[in-house]
Amino acid sequence: MVPLRDDNPVTITPYVTYGLIALNVLVFLYELTLSPIELTTFFKMWAVVPEQLTTSFHANSLNIFKIHEWFTLISAQFLHAGFLHLGGNMLYLWIFGNNVEEELGHLRFVLFYLVCGTLATITQWYFGMFSEVSSLGASGAIAGVMGAYIFRFPNVRILTIVPLGFLFLPLRVPAVFYLGIWFLQQAAYGVMSLSIPANIGMAAGGIAYWAHAGGFVFGALVGPLLGLFDSVEEEVISP
Repeated sequence: MVPLRDDNPVTITPYVTYGLIALNVLVFLYELTLSPIELTTFFKMWAVVPEQLTTSFHANSLNIFKIHEWFTLISAQFLHAGFLHLGGNMLYLWIFGNNVEEELGHLRFVLFYLVCGTLATITQWYFGMFSEVSSLGASGAIAGVMGAYIFRFPNVRILTIVPLGFLFLPLRVPAVFYLGIWFLQQAAYGVMSLSIPANIGMAAGGIAYWAHAGGFVFGALVGPLLGLFDSVEEEVISP
């Protein structure tokens, strides 16, 4: 199922969501100007390379190498490997990001987004500490947004397209159903990647399912800590 939009209007201008989308697109346009060799070098420099991150954790003193590797936990969130990779991530951010931003506020949403992306990448790193394949993309952070969304807006309807052979059926489903299935899929593929060293997971250069599942869980945990449900409490308290 492919989401198109949600029935959940906002009363603010989601500047941060727009800004994150713009920044991801601008970085990708820069990637397009690089030759294949330059792009590989760029990814090695600014994406997370698990083996290098592992080495940095074992370093005895704080140095430029360690600081740089830790910074890749942030910079990797703005890199993408292709048009579909970028387009899919930005679609999900466009649909779900504005509502979470409205609940958290602009500044807290920035913090929330980056923290979820970082924790998602660390989750994936844990299951492939010595991989030399670069890990990149905004999907871990966006999974965090989705994890917050499912608990804050479980009953909001999501307009999706369901492919049935040559037909594409529009269907509105509750967020708890759509996002719940998405999370279970990511978790299931993550478990499969533990026993099947094929093209599943970051270690083989595939999809980082553990980053998706981890980001989703951390989003559900971090969101309330930053005030995801504050507006609900205010409504209850107000006379």
